Amino acid sequence: MVEEIKEALRDLAIPEKAAFFPKFFKTGKGEYGEGDEFIGVTVPEQRKIAKEYYKKISILELEELLSSKIHEHRLCALFMLISKYEKSKNYTEKQEIVEFYLKNKNQINNWDLVDASCYKILGSYCFDYQKDEILDSLSAEENLWSKRMAIVSTMHYIKKGKFHLTKKFVLKNLEHPHDLMHKANGWLLREMGKKNEQELLGFLEKNYQKMPRTTLRYAIEKLDYDARKSILKGQF
Repeated sequence: MVEEIKEALRDLAIPEKAAFFPKFFKTGKGEYGEGDEFIGVTVPEQRKIAKEYYKKISILELEELLSSKIHEHRLCALFMLISKYEKSKNYTEKQEIVEFYLKNKNQINNWDLVDASCYKILGSYCFDYQKDEILDSLSAEENLWSKRMAIVSTMHYIKKGKFHLTKKFVLKNLEHPHDLMHKANGWLLREMGKKNEQELLGFLEKNYQKMPRTTLRYAIEKLDYDARKSILKGQF
């Protein structure tokens, strides 16, 4: 099954994309995606493959696909894992999928892999079964991708009108050295603001002086022009 999926992806590979993706995902020496490899398959095509195979593939086979050095193999595996989670009917199955996700999180090692999967699996599970401690633990890890998993997983909480973890994790990693965390923090604050603008404004008024400029700009992106201008000047 794994070889069949790899072949299906290989048939959809576009050489121009394979040349472009390594630059886009920063795979050079010392960059955040160092060593990642691409064959040049677009996300919509990967989703089609995932939709075709997710019912057929076992968790063990998914682990083999997720261990691949090829980025598209790992992302396609995650798309299939999401479908398995969303179609699962009981707690035990969902728990097994979450345990699998956490066991293999070292393979979920670029921003698109994290962002496409974590809130649909971890965020959903932790919210539905009151397992905030899983996300707390991830947010406390030194690994950049674990921290990003924690904050992006709160997307599910935001959709449900709950903002406590988003604010907690933003503050916990507000001074993280990498701009991928600054952007993620700002993005989730922006989503919080779309759901409840007063929550965002209250948070910014209290914390904007210590926020990286990137985080602040991302957070206020959907506010009207005058509000953005005032906040950037520290006027609330």
